[in-house]
Amino acid sequence: MHSRTWTVGSRWLRELVVALIVAAAIILFVYQPVKVEGSSMMPGLVDSERIFINKFVYRLGFGGVQRGDTVVFLFPLDPRRSYIKRVIGLPGDSVEIRTGRVWLNGRELDEPYVPEEYRDPSTMALLHIPAGHYFVMGDHRSASNDSRAWGALPVQAIYGKAVFVYWPLDRIGALR
Repeated sequence: MHSRTWTVGSRWLRELVVALIVAAAIILFVYQPVKVEGSSMMPGLVDSERIFINKFVYRLGFGGVQRGDTVVFLFPLDPRRSYIKRVIGLPGDSVEIRTGRVWLNGRELDEPYVPEEYRDPSTMALLHIPAGHYFVMGDHRSASNDSRAWGALPVQAIYGKAVFVYWPLDRIGALR
């Protein structure tokens, strides 16, 4: 009887260890925990919130960067820093900002994720997004350092897509 209990226990322990190793590998190599710093993505993401980013979704051919994706990237003017912003313009698009409203390819962009009180009245001349680049902006427009200030973002700088909030618990869930 003792031998059978030991066999069942060791099998259960071995399966638990394998499951933990697989889970750790997924978290370490596919998903990366990131702390949101600042208010530039409010109200969708808030300061000190913890999220998971998918580091391989763009690299493994599961689809390229899409308009509306929330991406994490190395800041072009200081690659030691990471930023998180929303993709507004794709390669080949034309982006213009008229008194705080984004115009994409000649049409005003519907942006339900930007509350009226987070808009700013700035204007930006028409910009054509070159191949291999993206135009990114924070959702809290009046508190965001983004492509309006430093231009289109090279695709090589993007290293993940924000996918899931895990802290605080009252905000847990997949990002839209």
